[in-house]
Amino acid sequence: MASEIEVVDEGESQTGANGGLSTETTGIGRDDSLRNDVYTAAAYGDLEKLQRLVECEGCSVSEPDGIGYYALQWAALNNRTAAAQYIIEHGGDVNAADHTGQTALHWSAVRGAIQAAELLLLEGARADTTDLYGYQATHVAAQYGQTAFLYHVVMKWNADPDVPDNDGRSPLHWAAYKGFADCIRLLLFLDAYRARQDKEGCTPLHWSATRGNLEACTVLVQAGKKEDLMVTDKSGLTPAQLASDKNHRQVAFFLGNARRLFDKRCDGNSRLGKFAKLGLAPVLWCIILMLLVTYIHSVIMATNLPKLTAGFGLFAWLGVFLASAGLVMFHRCSRKDPGYVRMNVHDSQNLKDDEPLLKIELGHPALLAGNWSQLCATCKIVRPIRSKHCSTCDRCVEQFDHHCPWVSNCIGKKNKWDFFMFLVLETSAMMITGVVAFTRVLKDPTAPSSFGAWINHAGTNQGGALSFLIVDFFFFFAVAAFTVLQASQISRNITTNEMANAMRYSYLRGPNGRFRNLYDHGFRKNCSDFLINGYNEDVECMEEPNHSNEIGMIQISRNSNLQNGEAHSHHVNINGHVSVDVGSKNSRIHHGHTQLPVQP
Repeated sequence: MASEIEVVDEGESQTGANGGLSTETTGIGRDDSLRNDVYTAAAYGDLEKLQRLVECEGCSVSEPDGIGYYALQWAALNNRTAAAQYIIEHGGDVNAADHTGQTALHWSAVRGAIQAAELLLLEGARADTTDLYGYQATHVAAQYGQTAFLYHVVMKWNADPDVPDNDGRSPLHWAAYKGFADCIRLLLFLDAYRARQDKEGCTPLHWSATRGNLEACTVLVQAGKKEDLMVTDKSGLTPAQLASDKNHRQVAFFLGNARRLFDKRCDGNSRLGKFAKLGLAPVLWCIILMLLVTYIHSVIMATNLPKLTAGFGLFAWLGVFLASAGLVMFHRCSRKDPGYVRMNVHDSQNLKDDEPLLKIELGHPALLAGNWSQLCATCKIVRPIRSKHCSTCDRCVEQFDHHCPWVSNCIGKKNKWDFFMFLVLETSAMMITGVVAFTRVLKDPTAPSSFGAWINHAGTNQGGALSFLIVDFFFFFAVAAFTVLQASQISRNITTNEMANAMRYSYLRGPNGRFRNLYDHGFRKNCSDFLINGYNEDVECMEEPNHSNEIGMIQISRNSNLQNGEAHSHHVNINGHVSVDVGSKNSRIHHGHTQLPVQP
């Protein structure tokens, strides 16, 4: 059995009658309430009270409380920048560490207090400071899923996103274990080492499999290689075996299937690989040609059927023309670039060894806005908003609709028009040829009147036409249904992928969490744009501004029953901590505590 990281909350914070910290919580005696108020004022951001205590009462802001925590830590935890600035100006040390070795910067990472962290770093805080267990601020941010904080300290302050702690676990290990997919994407984009094994031999994929985090496993597998699925920990278990051992059946199935797909994937440069890349397109091409030949020979040119009239003959040959035009669209769709997003190529000669890969991409507006799902850890790009990485093509595709094995290509922004025209033409052709074949067979003057005898006669004398009619019937309903589905999605300016994953994409959710498509400009405009331009522009509909009670990236919650800011009870657990437990089959060994305030 593999080792397991556990987050354990030991103790809860206690609050006084007015929502502040009680003396039992801080460990300070009741006769020392003035000192206690310094830490309370710092936590609340009550600058007026803090100034009164320091300047009038003579309280110090540079000394720890009875448990060993500093006022600057409390201010940093709750993103109280004004209070933090005041504390620093009056003797607070930005690098002061508590009894666990943690500084105010560690505490700011718990809730992603970017403004407080920026102030601390500007005032001389060290981004590479480690606590007793080897945790830097990047580890803490990964443990709590603070992707924006991680992005900020790495981009602006060159914090190390791949440094191991005392147990050999990098921020990627922690993000994978906790299931923070956005954090994983950012760390992989920053070239975090996927195959790093900790003291138990576990990689990040082991930890995500242990916890049954399917989305985390998906991101790691897409950005990884076959070898990542085969790595074993010190117990000899692969990630798939770990998931199965923990009864995470869906994750175990996904990892097992991913390994089978890797095994089947051929080298694209070999003959077999080039043939495999053709997919089912040659098969579909042959089916359409065989149906056309059968239709022409057994329906139109059949000598044992009545001679065609001029008008009906033109109608019959119209089906051949439409099917042929459909084959042209099929060829264009299969061979055309579906809208591949340009990949960034890593040139090790032009980048320093200690510089993160493609760091210039980190200034992308999408990342500044916090759209982490646009990061592709595989292609090393910030892709457009409606793009997706296709695991079959191993490329990101703009306005990704789906990967069609019958076309042997992705359907995306640049070839969806060709694909839709192919569907429309072939559906129309099958409808016309089906009507012609049925009419020709039905009006055979030599056919007997009884149904049973008619079937025997048609099977004997018109076998080709009857076979064509049966195959055409089944193909028509399958293709027609898909054509109607595509037409419906085009009229709403939404893709098949977006329909299937609507609740996963934040841009398809409204403020109430329900489905909302901002790219739907109405039936007429959606259809006209697609038919004229060949695609729909990714332009959002204008909406009235929604005034939310937010300041920057920090949400403010209000409580009418509280004074001097928010109550401490809902976001501070002073005795809480993160503990790392390493388990085995026969024993469970405790490996220490990380003194961090626990999230509510």
